[in-house]
Amino acid sequence: MPNSEECRKALSRGLVAALLACIAAVQGCAGPAMTAQAEPDGCGLTAAASNGWGPPNMTSDFSDSTPSGWNVYSGPGHNGNGRRTPAAVSTSGGILTISADGAGNSGGMGWQSGQLHGRWEVCARSTAGAATYHPVLLLWPDAEDFPVGGEIDFMEITDPARQFVEGWLHYGPDDRREGSVVAIDATQWHSWAVEWTPEAIVYFVDGRPWWRTTNTAHFPPRPMHLCIQLDNFGGDSSQGGQLMVDWARQYPA
Repeated sequence: MPNSEECRKALSRGLVAALLACIAAVQGCAGPAMTAQAEPDGCGLTAAASNGWGPPNMTSDFSDSTPSGWNVYSGPGHNGNGRRTPAAVSTSGGILTISADGAGNSGGMGWQSGQLHGRWEVCARSTAGAATYHPVLLLWPDAEDFPVGGEIDFMEITDPARQFVEGWLHYGPDDRREGSVVAIDATQWHSWAVEWTPEAIVYFVDGRPWWRTTNTAHFPPRPMHLCIQLDNFGGDSSQGGQLMVDWARQYPA
């Protein structure tokens, strides 16, 4: 089961601040600006529908009180900050909620198996909250061999107001990364997706691509699985935070 060191590596705060400042100074320099899409079911616009991905080979709609097919984390928090506890993960009305409290407790979970190449899409929203809590949707190596096995963060939110979303591709034994930032109101429902093929990795929001790389030397070498996390990066946690998910889907390559 991924722990704080395994399922997320600490990002440089200076790099994140520079990217956000870049967006403020020159609109679009680190990624496109996206507007919220009002849809009856929260995420009516999807990359799967826009790109004809067909039926998923794995799906969760969180209608059960205990999410099946997932490993729910229990242990030290990210980088030893607080704890990841199953008590932070709940479902109600078909919505998965991961809650973080003022004591530093948060949670996360990962699908029990993954695949080499494919597509993943998640309908999610986050509440504004403490800057220490980062909602993250990512692909993690089945072999648990980070950093050489790579990491694909196709939604990570470090902004406490949840108005900017980052995407990162981690690669190499020294954990290098490339990525971008998109301006969007992530307190609203959006569909976040990644397509990973032998030729390209593409990040989508509401069916539209917002970041792409074809540098195949940086691609993960082995199968990966989806993780949903609310990570504690240290600092004032008094405002808490929540990450909510309506559904998660995996598609074959």
